[in-house]
Amino acid sequence: MRFGITLLTDQPWREAAPRWRAAEELGFDHAWTYDHLIWSGLTGAPWRGATPVLAAAAGVTSSIRLGTLVASPNFRHPYQLFRDAQALEDVSDGRFVLGIGAGGDTDSAVLGVPRSRKERSDRFEEALRALVRLRDADPDEAVDLAGEHVRTAGARTAPGLPRTPFLVAGDGPRAIRLAVELGDAWVLTGPWGVPLADWWSGVEVAVGRAEEALAATGRAGLDRHLLLDAAPSGALPEGRTALASVGFFEELVGRASELGFTDVTCHWPRADQPYAADEATLERVAADVLPRWR
Repeated sequence: MRFGITLLTDQPWREAAPRWRAAEELGFDHAWTYDHLIWSGLTGAPWRGATPVLAAAAGVTSSIRLGTLVASPNFRHPYQLFRDAQALEDVSDGRFVLGIGAGGDTDSAVLGVPRSRKERSDRFEEALRALVRLRDADPDEAVDLAGEHVRTAGARTAPGLPRTPFLVAGDGPRAIRLAVELGDAWVLTGPWGVPLADWWSGVEVAVGRAEEALAATGRAGLDRHLLLDAAPSGALPEGRTALASVGFFEELVGRASELGFTDVTCHWPRADQPYAADEATLERVAADVLPRWR
């Protein structure tokens, strides 16, 4: 089992930098941040863009993988996102993972272009296919795309960089099929706003869909990431996060392992909701739980 931690971007860098360094020192395998213009969980808070934050995080770490959890095509063209990914691959010395998903409607709505769930799903599929095309193109090739939502004319890639892995988010049948077909790994949140037992039931259903998709494609396997506290006041009782206690964290990890997940991710503890928890619990988890499950 590999372990990840997500850090929000509402803090000034002088306070955030020690946490990114600590994530590596504590032994986490990967560290993430959300990619939004504004996040509905902290609408009144200052919010910093994922790309500059991850670039800064690369400068204060040396081995931990860094990524978006997740980026979406709702406010950024895939070619721009690809260029950002190239830059982050460079400054991180090949440690960047591009997490991508359909996203919600907050970012597009704040730009005055609200999108329906179907439109977000359609844009996501087209954008993901465009990203794969751009990433895997010959360096000298000019990529022309003429989709309904994504178009390019002579887009040069010239990567000369490591092949950026794509972590594809998906809970529903369509997104899970895309993750299996096009992703280097799959990440799951599980259903939102339900009791913990029902959350696990939803996770099991999604795992079954992934198994079916794998069987249909003949693919041997796929790294599987589970967000242990994706729904701060829904999936976990009374807003309890995965780091509510060492025992609770290990209980979640054990169940995730039984379902075949290769990676789990929690959030850095905050003083207030969302993701309120004690940093001392995080330290005990890193010292006691992570080594046992590796």
